Amino acid sequence: MKSDNKKLEKLVSFFFEVGTLRKVLRSHRQTLLTDDLSDNIASHSFRVTIIGMFLAKMEKADTNKVIKMCLLHDLEETRCGDQNWVNKKYIKVFETEIRNEQLDELPEASILKELSLEYSERKTLEAKVAKDADLIDQILLLREYSHQGNKEAETWLKGKGQEKLMFTKSAKKLAQEAYKQDPSYWWSNLWTSKRR
Repeated sequence: MKSDNKKLEKLVSFFFEVGTLRKVLRSHRQTLLTDDLSDNIASHSFRVTIIGMFLAKMEKADTNKVIKMCLLHDLEETRCGDQNWVNKKYIKVFETEIRNEQLDELPEASILKELSLEYSERKTLEAKVAKDADLIDQILLLREYSHQGNKEAETWLKGKGQEKLMFTKSAKKLAQEAYKQDPSYWWSNLWTSKRR
């Protein structure tokens, strides 16, 4: 009984920790010269997971595995924060140590650790698809900022740096569409002045 209580305690504590991802702002705010407070690690991870689900289907990868990798891909940032490309040049983050401490004693801890390690190694199709989903989300965000007139985002988009890092053909096709599509396109035919 005591052991079960300890497991529940650890699990609920983990849920609280995951919830703090809503408070971890993404660090590219500095280099993109923006103060978008809606862009946090939780909102980023949500869209990455949706992208990953569809991209896995397109690439005939294990969708369940990709979804799990997408959900876990930035989990360590609850403890180390997010670092942009400038920060990463100067900071060493002990991601494996953080994830081991986060996931130890959780149900299915070994499976979660394996998925996390597989994602970071980028050797399997699923890990590559999950990383591509992460990069597509960044392109979408840059397009949204560029659409609003952010010159830094436009500069990043012109270099197509995220696309150059992609592994899969499907991700590159999605990236090409994202580069040209207006971020408001999804609602362009929905607007009406009439109520139902």
